Amino acid sequence: MFGALTTAATGMEAQQILIDIMANNLANVNTVGFKKSRADFQDLLYTTVRVAGTSSSAGQENPTGFQIGQGTRAIATQKVFSNGQYKNTQNPLDLAIEGPGFFQITMPDGSTFFTRNGALQTDSTGRLVDGNGHPLDPAITIPTDATSINVGEDGTVSVVQAGQNESQEIGQIQLAIFVNTAGLEAMGRGMYRQTSASGAPILVRPGEEGAGTLAQGSLETSNVKVIEEMIDMISGQRSYELNSKVIQTVDNMMRQAANLRS
Repeated sequence: MFGALTTAATGMEAQQILIDIMANNLANVNTVGFKKSRADFQDLLYTTVRVAGTSSSAGQENPTGFQIGQGTRAIATQKVFSNGQYKNTQNPLDLAIEGPGFFQITMPDGSTFFTRNGALQTDSTGRLVDGNGHPLDPAITIPTDATSINVGEDGTVSVVQAGQNESQEIGQIQLAIFVNTAGLEAMGRGMYRQTSASGAPILVRPGEEGAGTLAQGSLETSNVKVIEEMIDMISGQRSYELNSKVIQTVDNMMRQAANLRS
């Protein structure tokens, strides 16, 4: 009876973690390039009263065992890197990756982070930077007198400068892909960092090795599906309530046992 209390408590804690994760997913439903998270759970160790296949007191083999579970726990969260929807913005510096690749961003300490957010801008020197002012890697500088900017599906960046009729290639955007994308560490602000689990980034031109191509004038929206999250949230809430009911039931049983009189 006492074991049911702790078992139900683990169930309530697990559902609370699930609700926290879904709350973050829903909070970022309009965040460009956001990838939703999911929780992975596993059952805990079992108390084994009798092992299957042992002999009973009558000398017969027990066809099944006798085990009592002790609840559940969260063991991991995973980012789901499926593509979101694409929104046409008509902004020439908005880039969407139609595939699994990542843009590379150089951080102030010299390290490289990775992002799916292609809402690029130019800084005071004309460099392409993200919304936080961190430059794209490899660095690309847009001339101040550029009258038009074209980014091809293969990442080739070309501009037409004032007084000229022909475009001039000024840079090449590269994409990073990983052997185990789920192993990336989320750093916030739409950034990810490589880990030993993700492996080192493989740098390719857009369109090569399945990295995906670029779509200029578009942005990738969040891959959070509100209806799915709401359904899962309702399921999590019901599970939380059921586990709390177990605790109430055990409490009532213990109260009745305590009130027994000989």
